[in-house]
Amino acid sequence: MRFGLIAHRLHRQGSDSSLLRWLQAAEPAVRALKLGLHAVGGTYDAVERYGLLDQFPGLVRYPNGHSGGLTRLVSHIVGGVQPGQALDGVIFLIDPVDPSSLFPEAQALKRQCVIHGKPFMATEAAALEWLKVESLHAGLEAAQAPGAALLQAMPEQVVALIAHDALKTQMVEFAGTQFDLLSRFSERVATGTTGGLLNDMAWSRGWPVGTPWVTPYRSGPLGGDAQIAERVLDGTCHKVIFFEDPHVARQHEADIQLMERAVCSASERTTCMNSPAMAWRWADALSRVKG
Repeated sequence: MRFGLIAHRLHRQGSDSSLLRWLQAAEPAVRALKLGLHAVGGTYDAVERYGLLDQFPGLVRYPNGHSGGLTRLVSHIVGGVQPGQALDGVIFLIDPVDPSSLFPEAQALKRQCVIHGKPFMATEAAALEWLKVESLHAGLEAAQAPGAALLQAMPEQVVALIAHDALKTQMVEFAGTQFDLLSRFSERVATGTTGGLLNDMAWSRGWPVGTPWVTPYRSGPLGGDAQIAERVLDGTCHKVIFFEDPHVARQHEADIQLMERAVCSASERTTCMNSPAMAWRWADALSRVKG
């Protein structure tokens, strides 16, 4: 398994940077999984400077972003041009005020991950959680305790469930199949239409009729994304499951970016899954937790 690795300057400088904290916490799992980390220039240099992953053969240097490093990552997410170049996902620690986060390469990287069903982790919390997910799938015994901790934290957490029009049916199917897991959260929130569909599904499954299973906000184009973004910033929404349709032009693109950038602003505590593939893999991993 091989992931691309990028960290904006904010997240790779200093003794308390997100990249350093993630590497310190993640190194045992990275080594156990034999995870390849294909790091863009400045990020690779930071890993070397910190002295972590010493003598680890899976650390590979790509050119700097402005020299084509990000473009190469995009190509390798879709399979690359030579055998053996394909990547399985991307960890991109994003600084939402860094202008390069809106560059075409950065936007294309996330979009192609969504299209190809590959994980895209944009926060420190998401990058750490995803290693736990992959460790559980790999059957690593050491992953059981962190996996159990993920389940135990849910009663104190809030999850947002968002889906674009073409994927609302998939969201209802996912939530119905994973109803017991999602019901562990202290609260579920959603944008307008999705929230209505999810409540109908929950009532059909025996949830008390008239008692919302999800708290519905306004629809995305009418401000629902901004309402969820506020909760993320306030620390009262901890996970966003977002079934994003990358194939349609979105009239409220600014609202979607606002919500996603709020998630990145809360990098230490918030995770986001941008596709059905990520959500199903996360849920399947938690089903493997023993006890």
